[in-house]
Amino acid sequence: MKTFSSIQQLLATLSREQKLLSELFEKRKMLSFNYDYALELVEFDADKISALIDYAVVRQNGNNLELDDLFLQFFEQVMEVNEEINVSYINEHIQNIKQNIIYYLQENNETRKYGYLRQVKHAMRKIGVIALRNVVDLNRNIDNTFKNEPNYKIKKTKLEHLDEKRHTIYALINQTDHLVSGEEELTFFKVASDEELNRIIILLKLQLNECRHNLIDIQKQIIEYLNRIKHQNGVIEKLRQIKYLKDQFELKSKTDIVELLERNTAVVFEPNPVYPLNIPLDQLQADDEAREVILKVAKRLRSNVKNTMPLLGNISDEYLETQIQEEIQINLDEVKNGFLAGGNNLFEFICNYDFGREVSFDECVTLYCQMISQFDTLFKITETYSIKDDVEFAMVYPK
Repeated sequence: MKTFSSIQQLLATLSREQKLLSELFEKRKMLSFNYDYALELVEFDADKISALIDYAVVRQNGNNLELDDLFLQFFEQVMEVNEEINVSYINEHIQNIKQNIIYYLQENNETRKYGYLRQVKHAMRKIGVIALRNVVDLNRNIDNTFKNEPNYKIKKTKLEHLDEKRHTIYALINQTDHLVSGEEELTFFKVASDEELNRIIILLKLQLNECRHNLIDIQKQIIEYLNRIKHQNGVIEKLRQIKYLKDQFELKSKTDIVELLERNTAVVFEPNPVYPLNIPLDQLQADDEAREVILKVAKRLRSNVKNTMPLLGNISDEYLETQIQEEIQINLDEVKNGFLAGGNNLFEFICNYDFGREVSFDECVTLYCQMISQFDTLFKITETYSIKDDVEFAMVYPK
């Protein structure tokens, strides 16, 4: 297995294959991620997948791929979507703090003493973040377990296991609070006390206090969920017993269900009221909407009555007459050919040209612009200008 030689190489590899890694992370809970699909994501370059496997970023199992546990855990922790609650991290950092405090008190060199103090500060900062994240993950796992687990026995077992996790987190929080309060290591906190350490301790206590409040709410939630499960299990068990007696035709003889139903006055046991409404026959015969309703009812009842559609009247001959509308179109090619055969300037030529219909002055200006834009290579456009009806135009002649 290869190892990355530098941070730059690691980041470059992850950035280059970010499309494949994103898909693997999004589908991390799937049982299989096909190698052929991964090959498509890297533009069918198998060497890229081989490089990820060699550097242990991706693992191959047969024809399937998955992210390595180290990178998967890193992505989940950074994105805060991890579902595993690992309370051992808190305990490890507590032990780390205690060990570095001992080293600090036994060390005489100021530089090395400061190194041990930095380790203590670093561990304290991480404890607060890890504790808050574990509480958030615990709350999310409790909700997911209660709402998504279909098996009641497994649901109850999981919730009880999560409650044990809550007890452990609470005990570790108290242990951490007892440690940073200076009751155990009074000498260290008096000797090593500085402004940064005091800020870290204050922030850590605030984080631990927030965790305690959240754990109290989580405890109430777990108790409520367990009570719901117990109630639901009781209801389901009763329904199973009732179904068994019903299947054995012993429900009436071995239970008092008849007496209970007779005493029950709930609205659900009442018959649905019917309010007959007789519509006048004249309205049914004359109203088109009523006719549509009758057709729908007849279709629903599969009636054999055949309803004939009324015939429409004859179409008037006026709608059948052919109407022709003529419009004379101007052929620019013919105008161009006529202009090239003459010697007058273009604008005067257009104004005096016979188009077969009356052409306004504005249309002449438009035709003048169209002719220049389409046939400029055939015209000689001079720098001499003329004015007609307040419109200034260039003098254009045939080449």
